[in-house]
Amino acid sequence: MLALAIFAGWFVVTRLSVTRELRIWDILALRFGVGALVLLPVLVLQRRSLSARRWREGLLLSFLWGVPFVLCVGLGLQLTSAEQASSVTPGLMPVFTGLIAWAFLGQRPGATRLAGYVVIAAGVIGMLGDRWLAGLRPNGGGLLLLLAAAALWAMYTLRIRRADLSAPVAAAFVCLWSAVLYLPFYLGFDVSRLGFAPLREVMWQTLYQGVLMSGVAIFAYNRAVALLGPTTAAAVFGLVPVVATAVAIPVLGEVPTPIDGLAICAIAIGVALAAGLAARSSTAPARLPLAPPA
Repeated sequence: MLALAIFAGWFVVTRLSVTRELRIWDILALRFGVGALVLLPVLVLQRRSLSARRWREGLLLSFLWGVPFVLCVGLGLQLTSAEQASSVTPGLMPVFTGLIAWAFLGQRPGATRLAGYVVIAAGVIGMLGDRWLAGLRPNGGGLLLLLAAAALWAMYTLRIRRADLSAPVAAAFVCLWSAVLYLPFYLGFDVSRLGFAPLREVMWQTLYQGVLMSGVAIFAYNRAVALLGPTTAAAVFGLVPVVATAVAIPVLGEVPTPIDGLAICAIAIGVALAAGLAARSSTAPARLPLAPPA
């Protein structure tokens, strides 16, 4: 629930900035630059247990949920809306997770979970169809970026549970590798807009992107995946559209239409089914340790 609340707010907070003075390039720099500084002590304290293989695993995780993921979501937010972005990416992420686990890991979902995936997808399609019928055609490029983000998030969710990394170390690797690979381009091409934004906005984004998202939320999500299992944790995060839409109403003035409201309710119902709230999974997930084994 902690990670869910922060992620839902992230779509609103990020759109609020990328549609004003700051750009997605600044959001990336704040998220991973500050996040790397905050989480660097985790890697320093555990440096003796971090083999080359674990550093490579961290690099892979950063490609799945680091700069590429945030870039897809950020650009998708600019081209669509907080409501659409928070519906497409988190809404379809559990569907991608379940289908990828089925196709490549042989983890066939039960009938209840499959029904949940269908209901989630129907809710997302209904929301986009409402826009189409109203003459507000969704931006195709933006939707493709959001779908790509959902696929990356799904692969990260499945990978993190199999990685030989503790929750804080995995979060630190995502931020550090992302900062190392991204910041040279950010500084070299001089695309920063931080100097044009109000100081209060920069400080707020620094706190939300660098501390809450890169530190608290990633750690909480990694632990959730370890405790609930990847498909169940992913399904719960399908509730992000419900929370994000509610927050976007007073903050962004993006009021959902009646059909949007029904679509969001459908997504919530699909999440309940896909998360196994209607039928408990028969297999208990393995737990990820708070600290790597000695």
